[in-house]
Amino acid sequence: MKSATDAGDEIRPGVVLLAALGGFAVGEAVATTLVGVGAAVTHAPGGVLALARSATPPWWVNVASLAGLWVGFALAVVVAARAGGLVAWPGTWRLRWSDLRFVLLGVASQILIALAYLPFHVHDFGKPVTRLFGGAHGATFALLVLLTMVGAPIAEEWFFRGVLLRGLVAAFGRVGARLAVPVGIVASGVLFAAAHGEPAQFAGLAAFGVVLALVAWRTRRLAASAVVHVSFNGVAIVALLAQRWHG
Repeated sequence: MKSATDAGDEIRPGVVLLAALGGFAVGEAVATTLVGVGAAVTHAPGGVLALARSATPPWWVNVASLAGLWVGFALAVVVAARAGGLVAWPGTWRLRWSDLRFVLLGVASQILIALAYLPFHVHDFGKPVTRLFGGAHGATFALLVLLTMVGAPIAEEWFFRGVLLRGLVAAFGRVGARLAVPVGIVASGVLFAAAHGEPAQFAGLAAFGVVLALVAWRTRRLAASAVVHVSFNGVAIVALLAQRWHG
């Protein structure tokens, strides 16, 4: 948007937030449909329900789920732009050499969150990683690494920071401009965590969502927050590779 604060008159926050909500719902529906089609084609025992409950579903389930969700994210971006007046920040996807510092921020975020969880002895902390990669090997493992390290950061930054964060800040700006940005940043982090549907990881994901929102807002570029996101996910994948190597 043209406003420097994103809380001005040009964004229609109600439309933007509805676009985000609708896009997420559509993405979930498309993902479920794709998994259902895959279950029918492969004659998966127990169908979609069994696949959803599986701790290590086949690799194609995760690919279909991500692809379906990203369809909804893309729809939200388009509707927010066309009907909600949301204009991309100038140079939003332009990388800079100075963005290398954000690699360190992503690594540090992953390490600090893991350390914060240590005293609580969370047993299923690695459940999302196991679910994503447990049923993949060789080329399918490489595909999921690519989707997780590149596809997910781009899609999620565009949706959560490019649409949801800016819609929240604009909405809160209509109520109280002074608190619009901090409240919007915190709210977007909480919703980012909730969208992942992982109760054990909720606090860590919410904190990381706040970090991503801060980076996106301060730099006015999604490329910067995407770099943080890529390196954060990369640490988890490196840890998984080390575990497989020694296992």
